[in-house]
Amino acid sequence: MTYDLTFDERRRPRASNARFSTEVVADAGRPRPSAIPLAGASAFIIAVAAVVFAGRLPFAVLALYLGASVVAFVAYALDKSAARSGRWRTAEGTLHLFGLVGGWPGALFAQRVFRHKSSKAEFQRVFWVTVVMNCLGLGWLLTESGSAFLAGL
Repeated sequence: MTYDLTFDERRRPRASNARFSTEVVADAGRPRPSAIPLAGASAFIIAVAAVVFAGRLPFAVLALYLGASVVAFVAYALDKSAARSGRWRTAEGTLHLFGLVGGWPGALFAQRVFRHKSSKAEFQRVFWVTVVMNCLGLGWLLTESGSAFLAGL
């Protein structure tokens, strides 16, 4: 909507010549999220798949990442819907748990798709700590002791 700013007889501001604009304006208030984390999450899943198909990890690890990512994505979608409609919300700790167990790629996609929890600084700090912890855990599974642990399962 556009208008001309004018003043009435008492010098109070008012709008005149108000008109609806047919031009669609991008949301200038929020910067577009970077595609780098999404590319990193995609590359991570591809790397896990490569390691699994190379025989260094069992297929269950890839299945866990994919399954947990789907669950995390759905949890973020439901939480965003609940936030909009004032319904019961998913606890942040639960969302972080999904990321910690391997659903962080799906959680990252959901944060970008739904613009949910992506601008909350404290949430993002904890989220990225869970990502690092998960990656360290996966790295450990690739060590000799981690491989022995997997063989014992």
